[in-house]
Amino acid sequence: MQLVEVGTQLAYQKEFLQLPVRLYRNDPCWIRPLDNDIEAVFDPAINEFFKNGTCIRWLLLDDKGQTIGRVAAFINFELANQDNDQPTGGIGFFECIDSEEAAFRLFDTCREWLRSQGMEAMDGPINFGERDRWWGLLVKGFDQEPTYGMPYTKPYYMPLFEKYGFREYFRQFTYWLPMPEDQVKALLHPSIFERAQRTLNDPTYTFRHVEKVKLAKYAHDFRLIYNKAWARHHSVGEITEEKANALMVRMKPILKEDLMWFCYHQEEPIAFFIMLPELNQIFKHVNGKLDFIGKLKVAYHQLMKTNKKAFGVIFGTIPEYQGRGIESAIALAFSKAAWQKDYQYKELELNWIGDFNPKMIRFVKMLGSVVNKEYVTYRYLFDRTKEFKKHPLI
Repeated sequence: MQLVEVGTQLAYQKEFLQLPVRLYRNDPCWIRPLDNDIEAVFDPAINEFFKNGTCIRWLLLDDKGQTIGRVAAFINFELANQDNDQPTGGIGFFECIDSEEAAFRLFDTCREWLRSQGMEAMDGPINFGERDRWWGLLVKGFDQEPTYGMPYTKPYYMPLFEKYGFREYFRQFTYWLPMPEDQVKALLHPSIFERAQRTLNDPTYTFRHVEKVKLAKYAHDFRLIYNKAWARHHSVGEITEEKANALMVRMKPILKEDLMWFCYHQEEPIAFFIMLPELNQIFKHVNGKLDFIGKLKVAYHQLMKTNKKAFGVIFGTIPEYQGRGIESAIALAFSKAAWQKDYQYKELELNWIGDFNPKMIRFVKMLGSVVNKEYVTYRYLFDRTKEFKKHPLI
């Protein structure tokens, strides 16, 4: 076997994209990620994580020169020491044939490179970027199509990681539930539904979806809620006004106004429930290529409204209003609006809920949702005698 660095060689970059196409050709649920999305991770001109980090990726070739594995290793130096007992780097975009020898060669290479950069542990498989993309190893839900930006991986990857010595750092869940109000009502516990209904009818609370012409206002409100609800948690920093505006602008081409909801108490922003169309239900028709033909296919499926699934991006309530049923009420407000025979979206996936967030798990369970996918984020300590600690609860 031979290991080669991808670097700037176009042939190797193409192989990095093509290996999964060959590995998953017989997996009916696999949806090919957009080539541009993958390559953007490794482009310093696009990925802002290169400002405080570094990244390298490799291909593993067999004796005939055929690609049998790939992997990337990376470090965000700003976060490497944050709230960790040891500097921790990451590995990701791991794909490999069912071979312990090949997989361990890739893991060894990542470990030694990260050690040379001063790291003492590695998490994987994760992303050289935000947690909402390419994060975790799929361990349940191989009969489900992947949500946009989330990995779909081989069942045999799990024993490869664990036999090498990776241990579960945390687990992520994707929850599924139907959309219409009558089904939501049937799933909710009666007491929860009644409390949500009372809150919804309370005139001091206002529930409304976004309007594209007022995105600057909603970006401002999003930042206020986010920084109170999330920024105090482990490894989550505050979001600036500039970043909040940029986020809304980036989502504008795909957002549907009635999928993004805010709650106000006497006009003070206190909660949000941000959903988007599940883009993989459209992108699965373009085979990873968002070229001219791919864009025509996207336009066709958008026009014909073939996508019936939305996914929850993020939801949060500021601390002083938590435990008052606001979360259930905002979900109910949305479901009432969606209760139309011709409403496009019939099901919702609540994506990326960590096992370290028991409050959020309780909330999504109260909605009547069920787990349909699970992912594991592993950690490997270079010093095998050191105590292993799981992700702290928030």
